[in-house]
Amino acid sequence: MIPLCQPPDPVFRRPQLACPPGATDCHVHVYGPASRYPVAATRAFDVPDALPAKLRELHDILGVQRLVLVQPSGYGTDNRRHLEAVAELGRPARVIAALRAEVPDAELDRMHEAGVRGVRYNIGHAGAVPLAEMPALAARIARLGWHVQLHVMDDQGRVPLVDIEATLRELPTDVVIDHMGSLRPTEGLDQPGFQALLRLVNTGRCWVKLSCGYRMSALPPPYDDMVPYVQALLAARADRLVWASDWPHVSFKGLMPNTADLLDQLLTWVPDERLRHRILVLNPEQLYGF
Repeated sequence: MIPLCQPPDPVFRRPQLACPPGATDCHVHVYGPASRYPVAATRAFDVPDALPAKLRELHDILGVQRLVLVQPSGYGTDNRRHLEAVAELGRPARVIAALRAEVPDAELDRMHEAGVRGVRYNIGHAGAVPLAEMPALAARIARLGWHVQLHVMDDQGRVPLVDIEATLRELPTDVVIDHMGSLRPTEGLDQPGFQALLRLVNTGRCWVKLSCGYRMSALPPPYDDMVPYVQALLAARADRLVWASDWPHVSFKGLMPNTADLLDQLLTWVPDERLRHRILVLNPEQLYGF
């Protein structure tokens, strides 16, 4: 039986952090209704409806004006739910799609006009696009200015970033790493996956999402054990970092975070207001072309 995820926290509350104009949530998903947007047979879990109207309400309360919709594994390569959500959200939005390498050029052009700015690879997820196709597709999307986005965690929870570092360096596109590379706070700054992440960021062609501390940390918000890693990334390339909520926090088995806390964590992670403005506004403008 396919398990059903717990829903996100239903309480929407205002954060302590006052978002600057143009603040961007760089990683969210929407789901449902299933009668119109059926999920893939290869999915590992089911998700309660998380509709664009709810996401719009959340961001109105948070003060977030722009967002990036990311294709989740549960929809396979059927990108309709997220492409059609753009019109329902009432604010500037971009889409990161899941595509096979043989997608026609005409379809790539159509998707660009619809707001797609990258393709995502979900390493280790059932039904995910094969990572072996990444170099071929990257070569085809480079003309559009898109990037390659990766969730680098396999079925065993290990971080394979070291294994694909050389491949990523050779791509003709920028690379975006989800959720700080799924690092392990208990393993220290010298853990191989995080060191690989720092090396990639220092190339200037790799971006990192400051997100999902709630999945990696054993502490409550603001996840203080993540601070040394954020500081190291800031010291490397503050101009290559963006923030994301990961709403609706699918397949999370712990105490569901309130999304306001995930925005307020930036007050601890990035105490410099100028750098927060860069991470929330300027960097997403450059990466996604807002």
